[in-house]
Amino acid sequence: MGEAFLWGALGASALLVGALIAYLWKPSRQLIAIVMALGAGLLIGSVAFELIDEAVQSAEVARVGFVTLIGAMTFTVGNWILDKRGGGDRKDSGGAQVTGNPLAIVFGSVLDGIPESFVLGLTVLEGGVSTSLLVGILLSNLPEGMSSSAGLRVVGWSRNRVLGMWAIVMAASAIAAALGYVLLDPTSGRTGADAQAFAAGALLTMCADTLLPEAFEVEGILTGSLVAIGFALSIIMSA
Repeated sequence: MGEAFLWGALGASALLVGALIAYLWKPSRQLIAIVMALGAGLLIGSVAFELIDEAVQSAEVARVGFVTLIGAMTFTVGNWILDKRGGGDRKDSGGAQVTGNPLAIVFGSVLDGIPESFVLGLTVLEGGVSTSLLVGILLSNLPEGMSSSAGLRVVGWSRNRVLGMWAIVMAASAIAAALGYVLLDPTSGRTGADAQAFAAGALLTMCADTLLPEAFEVEGILTGSLVAIGFALSIIMSA
């Protein structure tokens, strides 16, 4: 469990790095969008090769599909609630967060990090952290840290305040990774396929709701090709 906790913290540490880059370097929206699209492709590949592929080997396909939908709906409901409370523009790099609720922005960022960190904990339990998944998490968290922090900088948040927010998200992600490890412990009697399918649905929804729209807004029709490149890299790393 301790190893999963550390890997979860490492994956989320890219948020802190992204925040520092946003305050010291001020990266372009195009660069942020490119990295977001590549990270989304890698995460989608991890869903296919690390989660669903293994889940259908130990459970009925219909059951896996149903639990995947439950995971997607759970994330959607949580995201909808936070959007209504002022956390909907948490990834905007232009300062749209000025009309948002700071607490909702924090909770929204925590929500985004839970599915991927949970999955990371699952891979540690299976014998070793997934390289493709870890790279995907880093490539999704880095632009998130840059984009969100750039927007918060525009609306007047201090660097220390932003770093404190990402430190909270980092701790939550580490805990989520540890939970992913514990919930699939064979001695706990939990059903591994259900947990994998649930996490897959939540992770796919997170990519579609929070990464791809921001990437497409900047890159347009090139977004699909960038996602495909990320997916191809996931295949290569899995092999």
